[in-house]
Order: sequence, then C-alpha cells, then structure tokens
Amino acid sequence: MLDYFDLDADLTQEERLVRDTAREFVADTVQPDIADHWLEGTFPTEVIEEMGELGFYAPNLEGYGLAGLSETAYGLLMHELEACDSGLRSMASVQGALVIYPIHEYGSEEQKEAWLPKLSRGEAVGCFGLTEPEHGSNPTAMETRAERADEGYLLNGTKTWITNSPIADLAVVWARDQSADGAVRGFLVETDREGVSTSEIDNKLSLRASVTGEVDLSDVWIPEANALPGVEGMKGPLSCLTQARFGIAWGAVGAAKDCFETALDYAGTRDQFGGPIARFQLQQEKLAEMATQVTLAELLAHRLAELKERGEMQPQHVSMAKRNNVRMARNQSRVAREILGGNGVTADYPPMRHMSNFETVYTYEGTHDIHTLILGEDLTGVSAFD
Repeated sequence: MLDYFDLDADLTQEERLVRDTAREFVADTVQPDIADHWLEGTFPTEVIEEMGELGFYAPNLEGYGLAGLSETAYGLLMHELEACDSGLRSMASVQGALVIYPIHEYGSEEQKEAWLPKLSRGEAVGCFGLTEPEHGSNPTAMETRAERADEGYLLNGTKTWITNSPIADLAVVWARDQSADGAVRGFLVETDREGVSTSEIDNKLSLRASVTGEVDLSDVWIPEANALPGVEGMKGPLSCLTQARFGIAWGAVGAAKDCFETALDYAGTRDQFGGPIARFQLQQEKLAEMATQVTLAELLAHRLAELKERGEMQPQHVSMAKRNNVRMARNQSRVAREILGGNGVTADYPPMRHMSNFETVYTYEGTHDIHTLILGEDLTGVSAFD
C-alpha cells in the first residue's frame, strides 16, 4: 500500500505484526465476499468470533483478556479493516470503543469480569445506544429515561441508527436518571430482557455490509448492578465517541488507500489510444493529488496516535482528524471512480462501494458540520451551539 514517506520504517515489530495479521485476515477471509455482502445488505457474522480470537476488539486497552497494544497498533488495525469495508471497521470500532471501553473505564469490577472477556473474544456482541429518533447531533436533548423501581431501574425510550443492535447481546444505553435530577448515566441492558426489541433498519444505500437497527425500551427492568457507577453526565458517552472517532480517522485512510491502489493499478493496465491511460497528464494529476491527500491524512493520524499515547490528545484534535480524513476519503474515492470510468460503477471494483459507505461515515460519530463547529469554538472561544 501507498507509504510515500516510509512511515513503515518507524513502526515497531509488534505494530507491523498487528497490521500484517489484519491485512492477511482481510485478504483471506473477508475480501473475497465483501462486495456480495454489500450488495445483499448483510454483515459476515461468521467472522465476529474469529476477529475476537485475533484480538481485534479494543486491543489498546489492558486486562480482562485485552492486549494492551499501542495506539498506533490500534490505528493500523482500523486502517486495515476499513481498507476492506467501513462495515467491518464499524463492527470492531463499536465493539471496542463504544462497548468495551465504557465498561473498562466506568464499570464496576463485577461488570468488567462478567462482560469484558466475552466481548473481547467476540462471544458476545455489543451495541451503543445514544442517538434517538429526534436527537442526533444534539444528544443532550435525549428523552430516554431511567426511573427507580424494585431495587433497580425501569428504562423507557428509543435509540436509532445503532450499529450491531439486531445481533447484539448487550446494549450500552445512555439515559436520564430521574432519581438524579435527570443526569445522563450509562446502563448495561441485556437484549433478551422483557421489553427490549431490536428491529433492523432496511433499504440503506450506504454502509450496507453492516447491521444497523433500533433499540426500543418499553418498561425494561434492570438491576442496580447494571448501572455504570464510574461516570455521570455527557462525559460518559462523549468520551466513548472520542475513542471511536480516533479509529475512524485511521480507518478512513485505509479505505482511501484502497481506492488509490485500485486506481493506480487500473490506470497502468487500461489501454486506450494505443497505451495505458496512466501516461496521460490528466490521470497523472489525479493520481498525484490523491497520493498527496492520502499521505497528509495518514501523517495526521500518526501524529494523533502519538498525542494519544502521551495522554495529550484533546477531543478537538480528534474532531480535526475525523473531519479532515473522512472528507479526504469521501473526495478521493470519487476521483478513483472517475479513473476507472464506466467499470468504476460496478461492485467488481471497490471505489464506489467505499464512496457510498463514506456518506455514512461523513455523518455518524459527529457530522462533518458538527466537527467544524467544535473546531470553530476551540479556535474563537465562541460557541455556535448557544
């Protein structure tokens, strides 16, 4: 894959092993059928436990069967998974950053012991319930509520656009605790509890190789022991999103590289007017600009990992990286499709599949516009949300 500034030379042996393991797994196990899954609107659920066995879920965390790898290693993993398809990276990202992370960071010892080993091995699947039908970019307006009842809580509300929900065993649900003046708290909700339903969202035109649905809660009782004790307020869900957005910033580079490599190979083998189209200045300009934009985004991702490793990464850093890298991948996938001409609109080649997926990635985990306003506030000191 494209590595114009030889970043590979600075990787540790462990980081190279993670990257190569993920690349081999994708090539042998997922890549041959991913276009068919995308066309059919299905996720290859048979790989969930294998990904767990390979340590693909939250490997940057320690303990409870987690590997404790570097942030760069984790980023490289997300890079390789999304080079295959955004749906594959989304599965690992949700399981790790949005389900394992909050339990690891804010859960009780009993919650950690009960769930982290199973989740890390892929023996249980999790989902993250924050977005609601009427509240997407403004999660602080959430209406899902938790009320005290019988030494536990009754949960009522609906979450939507929830990756993994139809196949999940556990939902990390964020709701307003009515016994604590409506403070936002996290609750672990087993999806087989009475009153829980997880319907699938059909007819998606993007991120089709991913299972997306709702989590509907109707008088769902959970014990007090299912409430996350270590956090209160929006810090809980937003800190999870910061972890997930870090992975997206890396994953977007992987998908963009896959588009570049496809376009470069095609330009060198597609003959028109007596030779390969790679000899034309217009095509060379597209390839040169694509390589430059991908490389700049990759450098940003590596710097982000350095800051995260040192404990110096701020949410605004992640906003800039997610905003830039996803926009870059969205734009460059379209350029790759142009180079492929008419063949580019078929599922035989990945650029248009990536291009379609990035319409979702551009929107979820904070829309492009929301991250723009986060950066605007940080730069000017004036909030556009007030």
